[in-house]
Amino acid sequence: MSEKKKVSLLDGFKAFLMRGNVIDLAIAVVIGAAFTNIVNAIVKGVINPLVGAFGSKDLESYSSCLKGPCVTDPKTGEVTEGIRILWGSVLSATLSFLITAAVVYFLMVLPMAKYLARRAAMQAAKEGVQETMEVSELEVLKEIRDALVAQRSGGSGAGDSSGNGPFDGDRGQDPGPGREQD
Repeated sequence: MSEKKKVSLLDGFKAFLMRGNVIDLAIAVVIGAAFTNIVNAIVKGVINPLVGAFGSKDLESYSSCLKGPCVTDPKTGEVTEGIRILWGSVLSATLSFLITAAVVYFLMVLPMAKYLARRAAMQAAKEGVQETMEVSELEVLKEIRDALVAQRSGGSGAGDSSGNGPFDGDRGQDPGPGREQD
């Protein structure tokens, strides 16, 4: 019995790993990590120096002292007096986020939304044509039914008793063998 549990647990785990969602998620994480490196390189190598050109240094180096003058130890680079706020690194991270969001939106989300909208419009048009065909087929069937009902009850169709039908009496027909015509 414990072997069945082991087999079913392993089968369940294998089924979980082989589901499309898990594989898609793993691919998304790998691509996202590589994409993050590209965006960070663009922000640090291009955007930060351009924004820093308005000042005197790199964007991540901008900071302010919250309390008193900031005194930095020249040997270690640590602040010994004052409280330093590194607002340049926050601005750099914000720019990195905005660039990432813009690239994802304009290169992935927007084209996919347009594709799905076109696909939905085509599907709606296809369903509209199918519905029109069904309606026209239904109308034709109703007309056939009405014509058959009119033939049966109206007296102008085949087999009616008015004498106008094609098989009424002996008029115009061959009397057959052994019968003489009047």
